Amino acid sequence: MAQPDDMLDDENYPAYTMGRAAEITGASQDFLRRLDEAKLIFPFRSAGGHRRYSRYQLRLAARAREMVGQGIALEAACRIIILEDQLEQALQHQHQHQHQRHTDAA
Repeated sequence: MAQPDDMLDDENYPAYTMGRAAEITGASQDFLRRLDEAKLIFPFRSAGGHRRYSRYQLRLAARAREMVGQGIALEAACRIIILEDQLEQALQHQHQHQHQRHTDAA
């Protein structure tokens, strides 16, 4: 079983309440709800139905808040962030694949 410290080191572990997430990102709780509605982040729900956020989700929320603050529409900001995230994952996958091919060839 994972130890509490291990879970907190996991950037995907939903460690933050909505109030704390709003504090950390500098966004309102309503803004965080809107990010959920816009399908940028999908917070974990506790047994009581309360939203819980991971560090990864907080980074996305902070980026969205920054972009909206620069005048970009929320929906457009969310789409840009989703595409940036997908590109980053694809580049990581490509790098891993190239590294594996290099290792296999050696």
